[in-house]
Amino acid sequence: MERLLNIQKKLIPDVLDIMSNRYRILQSLHFLQPIGRRTLSARLGMTERVLRGEVTYLSKQGLIHMASSGMQLTPDGEEIVDLLEDMMKDVSGLKDMEKQLKAVLGISNVIIVSGDSDQYPLVKNEMGLACIREMERYINAENIIAVTGGTTLAAVAEMMYPLKKSRDLLFVSGRGGLGEQVENQANTICAKMATKAEGRYRLLHVPDQLSEESYQTLIEEPSIHEVLHLIHSATIVVHGIGDARTMALRRGSRQSLLTKIETENAVAEAFGYFFDHCGKVIHKVKTIGLQLDNLYDDRTVIAVAGGKSKAKAIKAYFKEGPNSILVTDEGAAREVLKL
Repeated sequence: MERLLNIQKKLIPDVLDIMSNRYRILQSLHFLQPIGRRTLSARLGMTERVLRGEVTYLSKQGLIHMASSGMQLTPDGEEIVDLLEDMMKDVSGLKDMEKQLKAVLGISNVIIVSGDSDQYPLVKNEMGLACIREMERYINAENIIAVTGGTTLAAVAEMMYPLKKSRDLLFVSGRGGLGEQVENQANTICAKMATKAEGRYRLLHVPDQLSEESYQTLIEEPSIHEVLHLIHSATIVVHGIGDARTMALRRGSRQSLLTKIETENAVAEAFGYFFDHCGKVIHKVKTIGLQLDNLYDDRTVIAVAGGKSKAKAIKAYFKEGPNSILVTDEGAAREVLKL
């Protein structure tokens, strides 16, 4: 297959370009269906005239069904999307990029999806689906899955589907609330994942930032203590990686921390830890929930982060971070390799 692709690239490169464009249309329909042509053209950054021609062709091939509610993939269309996924990674060079990024970051595995989620928010859904597929590989007889919050983890929850039904799945919130939009908070994401995966869940009903006095009081509460025990027993941890300044602002941090982030060149945040470009922790927020130290134990850790703007954060976090699986996108991967 690889040899055939190389020959095609030399003899008829335009065929691969056409295939890539049509695959992108089918893949977008997979995530957004049913959807109208005008909305899809805006999502893809493609003119309506060009999209109309491609959609007409794909419809004649029996891959797209046109209806008043919008376009949808037929069963054959869904099958084509699944079958082409690996081959399109070869065509686009993503498989080679995965190997390079794995070596550069020194982690166990990297999964890269095409596109840049900074430009096309739909790419987060594809990262979400890739993350779920990776989670499924590590499901065992009894599973506790700890999840954090953020827009990328919200996309994972959105794409969640029933995992291995015969298994016992317990989802637990790895963090308290940041006071941000409720759909991006760990508790909401945890409950949504569990419901879609047909599992159970336990939530952590505490603020994410606490004073020392509040911290000591809350960890003695029996209900909090029980959830913390579940978090520390998690077999799989799924988390995001944030930009330091963005996360400090979302937390409503004091000006002193914002100044520290600026002067000490902090570029990444995860679990309340702020990292400089060398991976050194320059600040730690007092929180209840998952701690960085918890990730070095014997468990599967999956980090999900994408977009060119996250490249510095991803690289900094993994300088000293735990051995993890990274699910990211092409935009972030290319920028990390440049850095």
